[in-house]
Amino acid sequence: MSAAYAGGHGDPRHPTGRLTAVGWVEILGFVTGAVCVWLAARENVWNFPVGIVNTGLFLVLFASAGLYANAGLQVVYLVLNALGWYWWLRGGQDNGVLGVGRTPRVAWLVGAVAVVVLTAGLTVLLRSVSAAPFWDSLTTSLSLVAQLMMGRKWFGSWAVWIVTDILLVGLYASQGLYLTAVLYALFIGLCVQGARRWRRALPAPAEPLERVAVG
Repeated sequence: MSAAYAGGHGDPRHPTGRLTAVGWVEILGFVTGAVCVWLAARENVWNFPVGIVNTGLFLVLFASAGLYANAGLQVVYLVLNALGWYWWLRGGQDNGVLGVGRTPRVAWLVGAVAVVVLTAGLTVLLRSVSAAPFWDSLTTSLSLVAQLMMGRKWFGSWAVWIVTDILLVGLYASQGLYLTAVLYALFIGLCVQGARRWRRALPAPAEPLERVAVG
C-alpha cells in the first residue's frame, strides 16, 4: 500500500495556471497510490514497488514544502514496504509465497496498544504544527499499523485501512480539502473490493478433531 497523504500544501499551480514541479509530484503521488491499492486488492506483489515509488514521491513533496516530520515518516513507510515485499515473496511455508491469513488475536491487541501510544505521542509533537493534531496523529498511527498488517498479508488489514480512510475523508473535508476527500472516498471503495477478494482467498478453517474422527 501507499503512504498516507498528510494534507494539501496550497495551490500546486504556477501563477500562469500551469502545474509546478511540486504539483506534478502530488498528482503522481495520488495516481501511484491508487494503483498501489488496486494491486494490493489483487494480491499482486507489485503493489510494494509501486508503494516505494509513491512514498519516494511524497518524501520529495514534503521535504520541498519544509514538512520534515512528514518527510521522515515516509522513510518508515519505505521500510514497511520493503519488508512487505520480502514477506509476500519469502514469508510463506518453506520460504515460499505468503498466502492470505487471518489476523492473530495478539496482533489486534498489540496493534491497538501501538495506535494508542503513537497517537498520544504524535499529538503532543504535532500540537503546534497541525490544524487537527489528534486526528492527524490517529490516522497516521492507524496507517502505520495497517501497512504492517498488510505486509504480513493479514485479512484484517483492510478493516484498518477502511476505518483510516473514513477518518481521513472527514479530516480533509473539515480542512476544505474536498478533492482529497473525494479521492480517499474512492480509496475506501478499492479497500472494500480488496477485502472481498482477500476473504475468498482465506484458507478454510480447520475442522475440529472430533468431527474428523467421526467422519
